[in-house]
Amino acid sequence: MLFASNLIAGSLEDGIVAFNEGRYSTALLLLRRAVDEGRGRPAHIFLALTEAATNDCKSALPSLLPEARNATDQLSLLAGLAAARCQSADGDATSALATLDALKQHFAKNADVLYLSAEIEMTAFNNTTLAMFKDVPSSYRTHQLSAEILEVQGRFADAVSEYRKAIVLNPRAPDLHYRMGRAILLGSHSPEALSQAAGAFTAELQINPEDSGCYFQLAQVAEVQGHGGEAIAQYEKALQLSPAFVNAMIGLAKIYLQQNETARALPLLEKAATLQPDNEAAHYALLKAYRNSGNMEQAKEQKAILDRLEKPPDSEFSDFLKKLGDKTPQQ
Repeated sequence: MLFASNLIAGSLEDGIVAFNEGRYSTALLLLRRAVDEGRGRPAHIFLALTEAATNDCKSALPSLLPEARNATDQLSLLAGLAAARCQSADGDATSALATLDALKQHFAKNADVLYLSAEIEMTAFNNTTLAMFKDVPSSYRTHQLSAEILEVQGRFADAVSEYRKAIVLNPRAPDLHYRMGRAILLGSHSPEALSQAAGAFTAELQINPEDSGCYFQLAQVAEVQGHGGEAIAQYEKALQLSPAFVNAMIGLAKIYLQQNETARALPLLEKAATLQPDNEAAHYALLKAYRNSGNMEQAKEQKAILDRLEKPPDSEFSDFLKKLGDKTPQQ
């Protein structure tokens, strides 16, 4: 970013031009002269920026960090970004992220701040991951992490295999059975996969009997298998444990609508739409419920809300896989 002003002349202006053009050796000479001439804050900051650009972070940080902690203008933003890069290069990701958090107080939506935050967090994650594979390759946590990475890559069968290895090493570890069940369903919802996933969710409940997410997943499996009564019971258990579990409300209400029990579906859907006003599934199901009950005026209102949400609703919101990852109720 160019940062020159017609109020800045001589060595300072020329130093800034040299900095912006990447002629750092020249910039260092000119900006040091500008500092000696008493050219104030811009001279000190641009000298520090140039030092950081030439990997002399030890010299740069004393000038950059105070600016980062009180960043209010573009020059202090540049200083803060440079400071965070220096800290990260020194292997101090914690301090770098703290510097970026300070910048976010005034530049919360700045793309450079957000990008650098993501870059540093990703680097820290990668370094920790490599350390795990190197230092504790046989731990259940390493297998769990491998499984989660494989899930992101869409290699669900391999992920299931890694979850199984983790479970062998620590069968009582919370969340492993749940994650394995979800990975099974993400890979397939054949009859065999549904049965295996149900077994995994049931095993998770032996460890954590109040896991509403497992009851939700069991309801989903039962629904796909055509066991409506069992699905209702599992949705109800999920809601008993997590009364604000919106997707469980919608799932239960959908079954009631299929059974022409609109009066039982409506309170669930109205609550769901209140808790999550932008939830398209809730509004679309409400549209159907109002239409089925003959309340066309309120059905039109729901249609207007859906139109404002910009995205078209999914056809019956019966896409099984869309719901698989929704374990934690959204309050």
